[in-house]
Amino acid sequence: MPTIKKERIDSIDLLRGIIMVIMALDHCRDFFHIQANIDDPLNMATTTPFLFFTRWVTHLCAPTFIFLSGVSAWLQSGRKSKKELSIF
Repeated sequence: MPTIKKERIDSIDLLRGIIMVIMALDHCRDFFHIQANIDDPLNMATTTPFLFFTRWVTHLCAPTFIFLSGVSAWLQSGRKSKKELSIF
């Protein structure tokens, strides 16, 4: 059987990891922020700049994570058959 190279692109994995940490921090913010249930962290009249930024930046997380998933699938398409790729 031929040996298939299994090289990973570290920058994609690193960016995906950073995105997951930011999303986890956002969920922790909801737990620890005392006014999370009664006030919107994007309300400029009642929030702090740090709280606003931590909530705003999470809006970029989901699209970036989905984009990186698509890039990973596209990169795998060069190494796998259509059947294997659909399982992936």
